[in-house]
Amino acid sequence: MSSNYSAISTTQSIFESIVGNTDNSLPSDARSLADKVHFSTGFADNSESDLLVLPCPFKECEVISALKGVEGSVANAIGKLRYGFEQTVDIEMYHASLFLLMAYVASVNGHNKLDKGVKKYLKDTDLLAAQSDLYRRMSANLYRTKDSRYYHIHGSLEASTTLKMIGLPSHSDLSDYDEIVDYIGTAVSKFTAAELEELNRQYRQAGTTALTQEQFLATPHGKEIASLPPWEVTTLETTSPKVPFSEPAGISGKPQILEGFKVVEMCRIIAGPTIGRILAEYGAKVIKVTSPNLSDVPFFQVDGNTGKHTTDIDIKTADGRQQFEALIADADIILDGYRTNALKKLGYGPDDFAKRGRDRGKGYIYVSENCFGFKGEWSYRPGWQQIADCVSGLAWAQGRALGREEPIIPPFPMSDYGTGCIGAIAALDAVYKRATVGGSYWANTSLVQYDLLLMAQGQYPNEIWQTIKDKNKDMQAIRYYDSVDAISSTALKALLNGKILDRLSSYLTKFDSPGFNGEVKVLSPVVKMDKTRNGFNETSRPNGYDKPVWW
Repeated sequence: MSSNYSAISTTQSIFESIVGNTDNSLPSDARSLADKVHFSTGFADNSESDLLVLPCPFKECEVISALKGVEGSVANAIGKLRYGFEQTVDIEMYHASLFLLMAYVASVNGHNKLDKGVKKYLKDTDLLAAQSDLYRRMSANLYRTKDSRYYHIHGSLEASTTLKMIGLPSHSDLSDYDEIVDYIGTAVSKFTAAELEELNRQYRQAGTTALTQEQFLATPHGKEIASLPPWEVTTLETTSPKVPFSEPAGISGKPQILEGFKVVEMCRIIAGPTIGRILAEYGAKVIKVTSPNLSDVPFFQVDGNTGKHTTDIDIKTADGRQQFEALIADADIILDGYRTNALKKLGYGPDDFAKRGRDRGKGYIYVSENCFGFKGEWSYRPGWQQIADCVSGLAWAQGRALGREEPIIPPFPMSDYGTGCIGAIAALDAVYKRATVGGSYWANTSLVQYDLLLMAQGQYPNEIWQTIKDKNKDMQAIRYYDSVDAISSTALKALLNGKILDRLSSYLTKFDSPGFNGEVKVLSPVVKMDKTRNGFNETSRPNGYDKPVWW
């Protein structure tokens, strides 16, 4: 490590800049309690030599540690309001780094995400084989265009429409990775980036041209989204009164910050479910509602559904709406991770819940996350983590840092998890506001906003980045056309071979999970507080496991 660079000092500086930024909506109590947050590496001697290992040139470890500190500060403010005491908040940066790859450190009966043997324990929610069929899976990937630019097509969890868009069949007998990359890459190379943008618009797909950060910030959307803080909390109505906290059950000996809160989670994949997972850590009852007709990634549910109940409801049917109405009638927080305005079209958008809050005399907190943000001309566009990383400029910076003049997707869904943490901060922010002021609130953030926050901290000094690359030598062979699975598995193997994850077991929580037919291990909560408990009250389970009722 460089004698001139301190990861802890950098983290403290990022933390202070976020807490001190008056453009965000943090409660004043959270700002005043910032000195209660303490950062350490997580190693006995507080050494930083094994801390910075994630193969990304930007300060992922430091940024997520700082965000976890902000999360802890807002939780501390709620705890002070609710229980009358202040607490110390401890953030171990090694633990926070693991948060950025939570799905990759989770396991079922000893099988992790990369083990083929894990499939027999999972519920098959890949309804259209957009994940399990390699050809269809590669409909979500980065390819070179006719005009020598790079375009990330994305078949989402459906695949067929994107493949049709570029003139390919929805299914193929191809099974070899390199042959599939060449086959789909050849099809994409027949179009310019501008032509793909137009096709993407016509077919309503989640694709994007890979831009540099400078190119993105020069667009009207880039300019507008860059002017915003990482999250926003907007007041929807002011007529509903302050909401008092319920009496804590105190079963564990220590109360939890969000005991008694009820959360309805309408999300899939990673970022949205991560918000719900964090709220569950603080004691909220979270029920994840998914449609039986929509796909989800099976393994991501192992970690993402921890601490929750899960249920299937088709809210487009009369019976489904009746079941959903019964859940939301008693809810405090609604999480929305779908396309912008998708739930609004069904009568379940932020304004709809503002009216419901007024009518019932108890405000709602509506939390949204998406790819491009909720302001600007691209706010309507669908997207995923890879799309955000390509459009924001993060992928181009990653590729150049690896010595190539091409964009490369960073490993692990780090932007997803970072966005989930910001979403949880926004939710806690709104909880404090509802308790002290009353009203209903819309809290929102996006993957692009996380990326911009990350890149605003700058890249590592050259000697630090060289040390990180030396620990991840196999990453040097990665190319733009490699899949996110190939990139993340390469990075994970480097961490395992370098014994970086040897201390992992001490950061895991172990459950017996009837839903997954065995023992599940997932990452424990990162934020540690000395007077309240952060921990899960429910084991993990697959989607659609429980009845659509509160418990």
